Parts: sequence; C-alpha cells; structure tokens
Amino acid sequence: MTRKDIYSTLEDMSVIRGTSMSGYPELVSELGGDPSTLLRRVGIAPGDVGNFESFFTYVALIDALEAAAAATNTPDFGRRLAQRQGIEILGPVGVAARTTGSFADALRIFEQYLSAYSPAIAVELNPIPYTETAFFEFRILIPHPPPHRQVIELSLGVALKVLRFLLGSTYAPSSVHIPHEPIGSREDYLRYFACTPKFSEPRAGFTLPSSDLMRPLSRDEMAHRAMVAYLDDVIHQHGETLTQAVRELVRQLLPTGAATASTVARQFRLHPKTLQRRLADEGTTYAAIVDDVRRELTERWLRDTDMTLSHLSRELGYSEQSVLTRSCRRWFGVSPAQFRAESRRPAHA
Repeated sequence: MTRKDIYSTLEDMSVIRGTSMSGYPELVSELGGDPSTLLRRVGIAPGDVGNFESFFTYVALIDALEAAAAATNTPDFGRRLAQRQGIEILGPVGVAARTTGSFADALRIFEQYLSAYSPAIAVELNPIPYTETAFFEFRILIPHPPPHRQVIELSLGVALKVLRFLLGSTYAPSSVHIPHEPIGSREDYLRYFACTPKFSEPRAGFTLPSSDLMRPLSRDEMAHRAMVAYLDDVIHQHGETLTQAVRELVRQLLPTGAATASTVARQFRLHPKTLQRRLADEGTTYAAIVDDVRRELTERWLRDTDMTLSHLSRELGYSEQSVLTRSCRRWFGVSPAQFRAESRRPAHA
C-alpha cells in the first residue's frame, strides 16, 4: 500500500490496522474453532490479519472477537488474544514511544499518534486531582459500537503488555477499570492484571502511580526523530471533524453537568453561534450530538453493567431520574429496566 493509499484509508475514521488481530487464527484454531469461517462472516480477508499495511473496520474487529468467544465458548478470549500481542502491533507508534526519554513521554506519544494505528480509538493520560496518581484511559471513538466487551479486554490486555515492555515484566498498575461486569470470576482478573479490578466503570483504563511517570527509558534520539517525523506526516494528512471533537468533549463533560453549548464553544475558542453554524455545515446540531452521546452511553451501560439508574442519570448529566426514563422511552420505546432486561435476553429466547 502506498503512502497515498494509507492517507486515504485513514480518512475513514472507523478502521484499524491488520495487526490488531495478530494471533487470532492460531488462538481460534487451538480452541477448536475455524478462523477462516469466522473471518469470512465478518468480512475480514484472512490475508489482512497481522498485516500492518492492511485495514478493516473497527466494527469487524469487534464482531470477530465476539464471534470467536461465542464459537469457542471462551469468555476470556480477548484477554487470551492480548497475551499474543504487544507493542509491535502499533508499528511506528510503538517505536516512537519506546525511544522516548521517560515513561510519561511514551504515554504522550500514544496520546498524540495512536490515530496512525487506528483513528477509531484514542488514549489519554490525566492526573487524578488530590492524589499521587494518574489515569490512563482507553476510548473507542466510533459512535454506537455494537457490544464490545472482548475488544475492551483485548485493548486493556495489550495496554498492560505495553506498560510491562516499557517498565519491566513484573510491572503492575494500581488498578484496572473495566466498563462492564466481569466475564468470569473477579479472581481471574486479579491474576491477569495483577492489580485491583474495578467493574462497571464509566471509563476503561488504568490508574498509575504518578511516581512511575518519571521513570526513564532508553532514549534513541535518531530513531525517535525519524518515527515522529513519519507520524507527523501521516497524522497531518487527515483531520478530526468538529463533530467528532465535540462528541468526545461532551462525553467528558456530561457527568459534571457542564455540557452546555457555551461551555463547549469556549473550549474551542468559538462563539456559541459560530459553533452551531460549523456543526450545521457538518449536518448536525449541538443538541443532536448531546442526545446521541447520551443514547449511546445509556445503551452500553444498561446492556453491559448493573449500574443503578440513579447513578446512570448522574453520569448522563440529568437532574432527575425521571428524565432518563422519558429519554429511554423516546429512544428505545421502553423503560430503562425493560431495555436492560431485553438487551440481556438470549437471542434464541
């Protein structure tokens, strides 16, 4: 694939590199499944698996992992697959990260350049106020993804492998945050991640001691500069739309109750009317974005967690639980409790 082809493919915000499924055929086969059949069902060419220059949609990745877990009766399929992957699947992004001067610098490289691996995902490192810790968050950026517990666990498992590549094979974060109920026993997660697992969390990621961020790495100035120059070239060829940026900011602001158009406009140094006009040029409105983000979060949290309705209402920035109930009836035609029950009903029931 030429550089021009890569730029063109990356303009589709829903794709991911073929290395995201490295080890998939072998693991499926070992578990008694037929990888070719599973890949064909989700529209992935077997030759694209493990190939950094190939792309497929992020939804296809989600479907392939969920299908494999079901077909092989392996609830921890995502975590198992992560054990077969590492920093090498990220290509130049991984090289740029491991040649920096400190662990914090490496995490910032992932923040800035992960979209060269997949524009459908992002990571972010932020200090946790009033503590000696920071939160390293993993996010899926595509709107309304299908059920994706396996891909979350794959991503967290690979992230742990990367942390251990950078800081040593026995490294353990303070805690791992998982946005769904455990698949299997909590003890399995404790053994796997070697840290406290927290479930039904609003965000996926790891809590890290702040002191770890300053740990030095073996900097390679020449390799680092070459990789960063290449990644800058790739990243600058495609840009995030304002709609996508607003969606991500709304996700962060909803629990604070400050997800207003004026607040968001200030973050982009725009007048609220200018923000609305630019969103209209992209075929949407601020109110529509907020409603769509709330619907997506509600669907995921009702489907994948046992979060109480009062807690969910607060996470969505609603002042009263009754507003959540009315919204659910408008979105799904049923109450929150009914939607939760129906979404967890077996497909053959």
